[in-house]
Amino acid sequence: MTTSTPMQLGMVGLGRMGANLVRRLMRDGHHCVVFDVDQSAVAALVAEGATGATSLEDFVAKLEVPRAAWLMLPAGITGKILDELAAHMQKDDIIIDGGNSYYRDDIDRAAKLAPKGLHYVDCGTSGGVWGLDRGYCLMIGGENAPVQHLDPIWKSIAPGSGSAEPTPGRKPGGTAQDGYLHCGPNGAGHFVKMVHNGIEYGMMAAIGEGLSIIKHANAGKQEQVIDAETTPLRDPQYYQYDIPVGEVAEVWRRGSVVGSWLVDLTAAAMADDPNLDAFTGSVSDSGEGRWTVLAAVEEGVPASVITASLFERFESRGLGNFTDKVMSAMRNEFGGHDEKKS
Repeated sequence: MTTSTPMQLGMVGLGRMGANLVRRLMRDGHHCVVFDVDQSAVAALVAEGATGATSLEDFVAKLEVPRAAWLMLPAGITGKILDELAAHMQKDDIIIDGGNSYYRDDIDRAAKLAPKGLHYVDCGTSGGVWGLDRGYCLMIGGENAPVQHLDPIWKSIAPGSGSAEPTPGRKPGGTAQDGYLHCGPNGAGHFVKMVHNGIEYGMMAAIGEGLSIIKHANAGKQEQVIDAETTPLRDPQYYQYDIPVGEVAEVWRRGSVVGSWLVDLTAAAMADDPNLDAFTGSVSDSGEGRWTVLAAVEEGVPASVITASLFERFESRGLGNFTDKVMSAMRNEFGGHDEKKS
């Protein structure tokens, strides 16, 4: 991290991301006021040097004017807490939403706060549980003045220019090389983060599918079921490989075109659990992939990979089960095909 001008920031929501953002800021000399409904989370950060608050009213009272308060909350409750927080704040105060809110909500919230003279900044935040040490990639939306005012905060949270090699031929200037970017007016930050997460869906699906193909490269060694309901493996002699999948992920980390942090994390998971027995394969989606697909449809932009990866997540949770039942029923009706029991 690069030491910047110390500032005060309030943080509401002290889950894994919120708490580590506070820790990263305090490491760089900033003063943080913290609040969470779980007072044990507040106490843990107070023990590390933060100022704790017992309520939103107490939280606002402990912030210096002009106040800057960051919300790090699930999208479903952000609007409610934002309204409660704004009721205690005054003209020229700044509210930052660092969660994964829908960018359209940002536009509406900024408009709602403007008559009171409050500034709203949306900040897409990527880095996960590793961000405390690696830093967080920040995608920011909002008015120029409040975004610029918060520059010392962005600079401390972001990874810094040393986190990646300089891009050859790129003209110097701006902040992108430091790991944070003012993307545009209200909503632009979360719009970019939304698409970022949609891309993440596609990349994760491709890595998972590829490793699954490698895992099943021994299909020719398996006993072949011969009946009218099963397509036979035509050339079993070409599928005789028992390839160590975890080792493939490990070798891909080094010099491979597909080498990435996601492959790093996959290799780490498989080192601990080679067959991933601890996982059922039910993959959640928290909204950003859906919103990315909706934006692609409304913009008329083909996004077949991201769309397919979103639907694959639905399938992983059994949401396609009734579709499968309908297809099985139709096969039985038109051809008398009894359903195979696995």
